[in-house]
This record gives sequence, C-alpha cells and structure tokens, in this order.
Amino acid sequence: MAHQWHDLAFGADGENPPESLTEELEADRYYRAVLYLFLPAQYIALFIGAAIATRMDVSWIGYVGIAWSVGVVGGLAINTAHELGHKKLSLERWLSKIALAPTLYGHFFVEHNRGHHVRVATPEDHASSRFGEGYWTFWLRSVRGAARSAWRLEKDRFARLGKSHWSLRNDVLNAWLMSAVLVGVLVVAFGPMVLPYFLIQAVIGFSILESANYTEHYGLLRQKTASGRYERVTPRHSWNCNSFASNLFMFHLQRHSDHHANPTRRYQALRDFKEAPQLPSGYATMFILALVPPVWRAVMDKRVLAHYDGDITRVNIHPPKREKILARYAGASPAR
Repeated sequence: MAHQWHDLAFGADGENPPESLTEELEADRYYRAVLYLFLPAQYIALFIGAAIATRMDVSWIGYVGIAWSVGVVGGLAINTAHELGHKKLSLERWLSKIALAPTLYGHFFVEHNRGHHVRVATPEDHASSRFGEGYWTFWLRSVRGAARSAWRLEKDRFARLGKSHWSLRNDVLNAWLMSAVLVGVLVVAFGPMVLPYFLIQAVIGFSILESANYTEHYGLLRQKTASGRYERVTPRHSWNCNSFASNLFMFHLQRHSDHHANPTRRYQALRDFKEAPQLPSGYATMFILALVPPVWRAVMDKRVLAHYDGDITRVNIHPPKREKILARYAGASPAR
C-alpha cells in the first residue's frame, strides 16, 4: 500500500465537522455516490484481472501478482461494504452483500453488525485482538469465529421466529449464494484456471479486513459494572487515527471510536474525540507492523498500558499469556 507515504506527506487532520451541519452533510448525495461507484470499479477489476490471469501468457508469479492486486481492491471493497451494511436503506444493505461476494465474506454483514458491535472490546469478541496476541494467531481465531458467529446469530434469529434457518431469507445463506453464483459465472467465462486466482484474491481481501480488525481494538477492554454487565461502548474502546490520506481512501474508517459509539453515522460525519486512544500512524503502516508481532508489540503494548494508566488488570489480555504478562507488567508505570 502507498497510503503510508501519503500519510507522511499530508499529515493528520483532526478537525471535526460542525454539529450544525451534520444533518446536511449526511444527506449530501455526493458521499453516497462515491460508495456506490466503488462497486462497479471492484467488479471491473475482478473480471479484468481474471481475463489477464487466464487468457494471457503470464508466469505463475504474474498470476499470483494479479490476484494479489485484485485482492487489495477486494479488501477496500469490504470497507465499502462495512459502511453500506450499517445503513437502514434496504438498497444499501443489499449493495453491502454484493461488495462482499468476491471475498467470500458475505457472513461479515451479519457478524459485524450483530456480533462484533455487541461484543466489541471484550474477551468474547473474536474480532477484538488481545494484548499479547500475535496477528497470525488472531487471524485464525477471527476468520474461523466470524463464520461460526454469523451462522449462530442467524440460526437463533430464525428460532425466535419459529422458522427454519434453511431459507433464502437467511442473510448468511443468501450472501454465500451470491459468492457461489459469482464463482460459477467466472468459471463459465474463463474456465477452471480462474479458481486459484479467485481464491487468492479472496484471501488477500479478507486478510486486509482482519488486519483492520486487529488494529482497531488491540488490548482495549470494556470494564464490567456492578451488575456484571459490560459498560457501554465509548470512544475509549477503539483506536483512532486522523491520518488524512488513509482516512480519505478508507471512508474515515480510522475514526473508529465515533463509528462504534454511533454505528449508523455516515462516514463523512465521523468525529475525533480527545479521550479516544490514538494510533502512532495510519492503518497502512499499522497493517505492515502487525505482520511482524515483535515489532507490533514494541510499538503498541506501551500505548495500551498508558491508556489504562499502567494498570495491566484493565487490559484485554490474551489468555494463554495472561500469567506471564501480569507478572511482567505488575506495578508498571504508564509509558510516555
């Protein structure tokens, strides 16, 4: 990704839109059109990539490179789907599923909205990374957990309705069916040689999503109240970043604190909060750091500890490393 260089060049923008203009800003059709237009661009890239990979004389390195490049587009499309899937308009919710189809991650539509947003920054949330948990361990836990959780959420929903979840109204099944139809169209158009290309780009696409998941809540924990329930979600439970370029490319996803506090608020109106913990750089840089766990921990662990004033007991710790981490950080002073 080139966003990290753009972030260095353009710096940060911590300005918030005036509250008096929020309603007008959210109603502006320009910002909605930008989202909608990404979908045809995504599918054009998918089909052009398939044509080049299967019909031109490319080496296996070139084949993988094409799939990888298209996968990056797919990863950005999941972010587009994320924005659309939170909205109340039926059209936008269906467009969200269409954007997710190429990455085989249609279940994200269910899991993110009804699973992650409920359990965020708790040990029960597979999409909230834990202090001391490496990216690759998290990737496996989150990928596996997302599909299982989404299926369970839909199964429970149909049970409450007294109906069978084996239905096209099941939002996991109809989203997966979109992916199956897309694969069928690609095979008919380009032959079986398109299948490795499709799988590679899908894995790259949803791995970019999981990199975002890993970054957004690392080590953060909602505390339990006297009633035994978790406190409500506030801006303190998501990492924030105001890097101008990354926010521009990612529909202000980095203003994640406001997104979790106000999930239906449109991306162009998201705000920065002083109490939100701040990442040292934009997502593009943080994604690269995440791939090397020792480097990630050197950069982020001290920031997590500082956010909780040096109290390691308030941190969401990775269970297998809990005793070791507690022993190491007991009585630590907040980092500066």
